[in-house]
Amino acid sequence: MLRTFVLFIAVLTSAVLNPARACTGITLTAKNGAVVVARTVEWALSDAQHNKILVVPRDKQFIAQTPEGNNGKKWTGKYGFVSLTAYDQSYGPDGLNEEGLYVGVYYLPGYADYATYNPHKAAESMSVGDLMQWLLSSFKNVDDAIANLKNVTVVKVENKDFGGADLPFHFKLVDPSGKSKIVEIVNNGEVKIYDPYLGVITNSPTYDWHIINQSNYLNLSTYPGKNKSFGKYDVNPLGGGSGLIGMPGDFTPPSRFVRAAVYTATCRPLANALDAVNESFRILDNFNIPLGAQVPHEKLSSDIVSATQVTSSSDLSNKVYYYHTMWNRQIRKIELNNIDFSSIKEQVIDDDANKTNAVKDVTPAR
Repeated sequence: MLRTFVLFIAVLTSAVLNPARACTGITLTAKNGAVVVARTVEWALSDAQHNKILVVPRDKQFIAQTPEGNNGKKWTGKYGFVSLTAYDQSYGPDGLNEEGLYVGVYYLPGYADYATYNPHKAAESMSVGDLMQWLLSSFKNVDDAIANLKNVTVVKVENKDFGGADLPFHFKLVDPSGKSKIVEIVNNGEVKIYDPYLGVITNSPTYDWHIINQSNYLNLSTYPGKNKSFGKYDVNPLGGGSGLIGMPGDFTPPSRFVRAAVYTATCRPLANALDAVNESFRILDNFNIPLGAQVPHEKLSSDIVSATQVTSSSDLSNKVYYYHTMWNRQIRKIELNNIDFSSIKEQVIDDDANKTNAVKDVTPAR
């Protein structure tokens, strides 16, 4: 009981102290076996520029960060990848490599706890951002990635571009076979691995808590409530969706986890990858957060228009990365199969330079 109470208070504290880092992730599988992983990206404190896409070639030489500087693990990337970025860093919310491995990071404040740095183990040490790049550049499937986690140590590295925070993240990994894992680093570097519940992930608390919390919502159903009689009165459901009365509608991580699980479990049959991509955007529309819904009026950011800055959808089977942004709701895509990662130069794609939503005028002529 005490542990549950402490976790509950921690969730409330996290919601107050971190009002805008509220990402939601789902996975959909089409009838033909195509796997699609999608997520929202929220950051309402200032413009983190999550809308920029980094393209990284094969054979890049990486050197990981430690608290002492760029003296951590060294490796050569085997695979090219594309990745959302943040604050002009070389990593960000999620990425997809040329073999179809997806890696996404999600905020886990109050619970993520990386290892204390040991200078004698610098050669195996890296920051949490380096871990994302290492996974995307080194592995083509989830099993290999998980098996090799024991060979690296994620350490606490101050990053002034993120306000000097430790960047408390947990990870979602998915490959084209549908294999998927949640990776959390807690308790001074302890690595915990979970099988995703319906492919869903949000934020704090830890993943095991979210799974237990699902027991509180076993009554939710797509079937309408039943008519009931009370004396002379017959009481009927007021409309469709009455079986979902009680589903939480707020933006806290536990509530978003429940809603994402319900929408995933009740998703209509999907014919193919493109159908799943389009459906993933429809589902995640339910998680778009207006800027003022989570941030007090006096603390509203002046350089962004939405708490939900980006929504992405990755077709792992066909290696296509789709996204739209707060500045432009038009869906854009990057086809990794059409990129020669052996020769392409590392570059950043910024398709939101004008920060203008495209509007098509279909007014009939006189």
